Amino acid sequence: MGLFERYLSVWVTLCIVVGVVLGNVFPGLFETIASLEFAHVNLVVAVLIWVMIYPMMVQIDFSSIKDVGRKPKGLILTLVINWLVKPFSMAFMGWLFFKVLFAPLVDPQTANEYIAGMILLGVAPCTAMVFVWSQLTKGDPNYTLVQVSVNDIIMVFAFAPIAGFLLGISDIQVPWETLLWSVVLYVLLPLIAGAITRHYLQNNHSEVRLQSFLDSAKPWSVVGLLGTVILLFGFQAQTIIAQPQTIVLIAIPLLIQTYGIFAITYGAAKAMKLPHNIAAPASMIGTSNFFELAVAVAISLFGLHSGAALATVVGVLVEVPVMLSLVRFANKTRHWFPEDNR
Repeated sequence: MGLFERYLSVWVTLCIVVGVVLGNVFPGLFETIASLEFAHVNLVVAVLIWVMIYPMMVQIDFSSIKDVGRKPKGLILTLVINWLVKPFSMAFMGWLFFKVLFAPLVDPQTANEYIAGMILLGVAPCTAMVFVWSQLTKGDPNYTLVQVSVNDIIMVFAFAPIAGFLLGISDIQVPWETLLWSVVLYVLLPLIAGAITRHYLQNNHSEVRLQSFLDSAKPWSVVGLLGTVILLFGFQAQTIIAQPQTIVLIAIPLLIQTYGIFAITYGAAKAMKLPHNIAAPASMIGTSNFFELAVAVAISLFGLHSGAALATVVGVLVEVPVMLSLVRFANKTRHWFPEDNR
């Protein structure tokens, strides 16, 4: 591992601090950056995510994708966790904490909004950041692409019905522009660019040149991740300082949910004897969230300053540090799983 990857948790911690400090010192700057969006997709964050995942897309070998169908267990595991377990466990955690354990601390209306925000996070499986977690755990990039793509297709049809059922709202309005543009910006366009780059390097400079390019581009993925962390924490810096107790209350059930879902998925993958390069990304996909979509829906349904919107934002804030801890755990437990015998 390079210097960036070896001390990634340290860099992320520093970027969190930098983001919070800069967000409070230069709030106008971050408000301006936050306003640069289209269909609730922030364009600056989109560029940074592009920087993150483009090198990963270059790794994808389309000639190998056909082999995914020979090992469907990893895909089945991801789909079961994402659509039959996670949304309902998130709803339960929201109810348990804000209707029972934290009921004396939060008024009923605000509690309902926090629960709604958690539900929206639970119904939105991750699209872009998964490629980062997959790379950090040495996951199979081809298999990860298929898992993400199938999830995105299902999300188009299942997000509104499941979210509506759990929220008790029959006329939920999904911001289709946000959903579709996010998939295009974070998956389709980088995938096309990566495929073109790979084809060019292989045809003109051989596999050695391709590997050299990947080695030189890899640090940029970490740079994109760190830049995203600074922006996300900068956007919410004033809220973090003004409402620390609220952030903590929302973060507790989200943390338990995240680690719990990972444990279930990782344990199931071990029981299914999946190779680590499929088991780790499958667990990461089931654990992380498509926060752009969740935030956009929360704002459109409940308002910018609602408890639901705040809950989705807290989900964003805890995700990166938590996922890094899970990446570390997955890498340390690689020996629990069989090797990929392809």
